[in-house]
Amino acid sequence: MLDRDLLLAINGFHNHVLDSIMIFASSKIGWIPLYLILLYIIVKDYRHSSWVVFLIIGLTIALADLSSVYLFKNIFQRLRPCYNDELSGLLHIVKPCGGKFGFISSHAANSFAFASLIIFLLRKRHRWIWFVMLFYATIIIYSRVYLGVHYPSDVVAGAIVGGIIGFGCYRLFTILKVGSKNSLLSKNKDSE
Repeated sequence: MLDRDLLLAINGFHNHVLDSIMIFASSKIGWIPLYLILLYIIVKDYRHSSWVVFLIIGLTIALADLSSVYLFKNIFQRLRPCYNDELSGLLHIVKPCGGKFGFISSHAANSFAFASLIIFLLRKRHRWIWFVMLFYATIIIYSRVYLGVHYPSDVVAGAIVGGIIGFGCYRLFTILKVGSKNSLLSKNKDSE
């Protein structure tokens, strides 16, 4: 099966340095510098309406996270590779596996939802943002397969769902912004 073979190929290409990098990439704490930079850019670009942007970001991540669990993991109940007895002894396990089910990856859904939202929000003023955010989301999903906690299809499906949610929340943001001249977002005409 292609999914299994790709998992074993990615997971099999390991060493101590890559193990540390992938654990770091998979952690939330490792990305704090990026989040602080984005916080600064959003406040600078959106000024008084930046709090609404932060609400949209919160909504985006909440939708991605909750949908990955309640609409996918709890329904499909596909075991993570690290819990699959057929792969026992074949995987290089670096850290504890996490929850029992892996389809779809919450890391993938959350990171791609966040990345796509940020790209749409900041792309006009910061043309480099798409590269940074795609790198961010891609390294996260790669790390999940590398660590043996997700199949490639788990992260690809998570990325697709997350991207759709991120774009949908961006559309909601534009509706709020354009919907009314008295809307909270129309006060900042320099926002995009």
